[in-house]
Amino acid sequence: MSGRPDSDTGPEAADSQAAADQDESHDLLDESDDLPHESDDLLDESDDLLEDARRARWTAAGTGAALTLAGLAAALLRLIRSAPALVPAAYAGGAAVCAAAAVLGSRGRTRRALWLLIAGVMVMALGDQFD
Repeated sequence: MSGRPDSDTGPEAADSQAAADQDESHDLLDESDDLPHESDDLLDESDDLLEDARRARWTAAGTGAALTLAGLAAALLRLIRSAPALVPAAYAGGAAVCAAAAVLGSRGRTRRALWLLIAGVMVMALGDQFD
C-alpha cells in the first residue's frame, strides 16, 4: 500500500484530502502563535548583555578611581613621614597604574583594566614592603 488514493476514487477523496491538509496547516499556524518568538528572546538577551557590560565598565572605573585615591593618599602620608623615597614613589606609581585602569575601564576595556588594577595594587604592596 502506497498511501496514495486509488485511481478509481472520485473527486470526493481528493477534496477531503486537500481539506485535511489545509486544516492541518491552520493548526500549525495557530500553535506557532503560542510559542515565544525568537526575536523577543534575542532582544532580551542583548539587553542583558548590554547591562552586564555597563555594570563591568562602572565597576572597573569605580574600583580604579578608589584605588587611585588610596594610593595617592598613602604616597602623601609616606612622603610626610620619614620613609625611604622609594616607598612614596611605589605608592604613586601604583596609583598611576590604577588611574590608567580606571580610564580603560570606563572605555569598556574591562579585561585590561582588571589586569592593570592587579598590577597597580602589586606595585603599592611592593612599596609597603619597602617601608
